[in-house]
Amino acid sequence: MKLESHDPGAPGAGCVRIRNRAAGVNFIDVYFRTGLYPRPLPFVAGLEGAGRVEAVGPGVEAPRLGERVAWAGVPGSYADAVVGPADRVVRIPDAVSDETAAAAMLQGMTAHYLVHGTRSTRPGDVALVHAAAGGAGLLLVQMLKAAGATVIGTCSTAEKEALAREAGADHVVRYTECDFSEEVRRRTDGRGADVVYDSVGRSTFEGSLRSLRPRGLLVLFGQSSGTLPPFELQRLNDLGSLFVTRPSLAHYTRDRAELELRANAVLGAVADGSLRVRIGARFALGDAADAHRALEGRQTTGKVLLLP
Repeated sequence: MKLESHDPGAPGAGCVRIRNRAAGVNFIDVYFRTGLYPRPLPFVAGLEGAGRVEAVGPGVEAPRLGERVAWAGVPGSYADAVVGPADRVVRIPDAVSDETAAAAMLQGMTAHYLVHGTRSTRPGDVALVHAAAGGAGLLLVQMLKAAGATVIGTCSTAEKEALAREAGADHVVRYTECDFSEEVRRRTDGRGADVVYDSVGRSTFEGSLRSLRPRGLLVLFGQSSGTLPPFELQRLNDLGSLFVTRPSLAHYTRDRAELELRANAVLGAVADGSLRVRIGARFALGDAADAHRALEGRQTTGKVLLLP
């Protein structure tokens, strides 16, 4: 990746042009960069950000010129200026800064659909959250606790454990020191977790399955350690008639109404202080490659931002 001059142009019908104040860095950006998710080359990376509307195209009634907006599905967001569909951006509440909005959108709405969409969390549920000190993990822990779940988080260091506990995790397992699936069994008196939220993939998949109770659900929403090898479905039966799903945010914000529901829930909770967003690292736009190295090297906690 390198910084180059690129003009996204004037907004067409139904689109807006936004002066970008902060761009979110996410693992999906890594997947596009490496070609795991193919795109024609060259392309401007990034899907998430926040800024101020500087031009509106024909037919756009909202947002208005000058309004602060945020988004989580507009390609080309690693940039000073972004052009995207008006119906994919949302207004930022006055109490939320541009940086915080950029940090909250993609991972916050992901956490929201995981807790309130893929599965409806019930009081008393036991949830295992991998990478609990990451950007998505910290938000997911908070939302699960607010819904009444007991949360077991995994992480690698004492610093990350402290962050996961601060977010509300009831138990934290350092996977570098023990078998997390055995710890889950021990902490649930042998029953296992109702649900496992796994954004890691290859290195945690088997242990995630072993952590579940009969008829429990494994939610794979990322693959930071690599893609999964072919899997024999009979194993789900052998391990207790388990369920596995591989959701994505795009399918849980398919129309404007659902996008607004999730974005307003997240930004509203940030605004009233009931959801805390940790920005763990800020990089200059020209240092996007360093931001990716830090993210892939598990050197970060919380959200990583690029600042144009």
